[in-house]
Amino acid sequence: MSKPRTPPVKFLLVDDHEENLLALEALLHREGLEILKARSGDEALELLLVHDLALALLDVHMPEMDGFALAELMRGSARARHVPIIFVTANPLEQHRLFQGYDAGAVDFLIKPIDPLVLRHKTETFFQLFKQRQELTETLRLNETFVAAVGHDLKSPLNAILVGADLILRTSTDPLTRRTAERVHSSGRRMSRMVDELFDLARVRLGGGLPIERQRVDARALVERVVAEQQATSPDRKILLSAEGAAEAQWDSGRIEQVLANLIGNAVRHGVPEEPVAVTLRSDDASVWMTVHNRGAIAPDLLPQIFAPFVSRQGMDSSEGLGLGLYIVRQIVLAHGGDIDVHSTSDEGTTFSVRLPRQG
Repeated sequence: MSKPRTPPVKFLLVDDHEENLLALEALLHREGLEILKARSGDEALELLLVHDLALALLDVHMPEMDGFALAELMRGSARARHVPIIFVTANPLEQHRLFQGYDAGAVDFLIKPIDPLVLRHKTETFFQLFKQRQELTETLRLNETFVAAVGHDLKSPLNAILVGADLILRTSTDPLTRRTAERVHSSGRRMSRMVDELFDLARVRLGGGLPIERQRVDARALVERVVAEQQATSPDRKILLSAEGAAEAQWDSGRIEQVLANLIGNAVRHGVPEEPVAVTLRSDDASVWMTVHNRGAIAPDLLPQIFAPFVSRQGMDSSEGLGLGLYIVRQIVLAHGGDIDVHSTSDEGTTFSVRLPRQG
């Protein structure tokens, strides 16, 4: 199988004199490099909107928009702010201009006339760094694709295990057999959740985001259903629900149930056992707010990264899962156009707050 062709590394040259552009292009020419040229700042900005660049060489002295002004605009653009800039100038004595250039984001200066050897050495570093970044990105993409494929293929044997355990539980009266089947069923369900989380993680990181299928949802009925299910799962814990009014929304009901089940389940597992878990629901014409509160605090050093992947409320302990639950929860909320935050102190306990627009 032939190796996929690596996209070219792109350099941007900006100079108002065509002969300077042609000279730089001739000096920089090498395999795997694509040179983009612009005769003005405006032309350069148009190219920056559509190309990922490894380096920009900007002439300092240009009419209308000089190199420093262009660099300032680049630093204000999310797409271009991280592009390294080398300024090209014919006047090495303008020390105040050099400081201005570094303030504008320059990584280096080249003085005309340009030494070809110096130019090659200075630009080679950025050429190689960009190629390494391309290779790393491709490796990560292949890893995520592999995870998604494996997760998908594991679902069938896992479902067979769960169906077999269910059958044994329905037909067997032997206590030892039933206890074994219950453990198999519980472990299978936990593994199935892990596979689902890995599959969701792969979809997010591959750039597709989490798919949602909006439908008409009764928010109050949805919350009541999830609370009842969680109460049945943890009959020894008290889960209190306070809901104000009824609110119809356009949500993916399965995904929002996943959000609530995760937040309530975490509150039950990690909250103070003697204290109830409090779930609230309120709404206005535009949004629905849901909160889940429990006594007990999240460690201060863990709080800033609580929504990061592979982090759990017990730190990096993965005995209960992969630490992907809250990461997936946040991705679901974002996919609905909402937001989620957490407040946690030893005095007030822990509260996760979710806001969701009622309409997509």
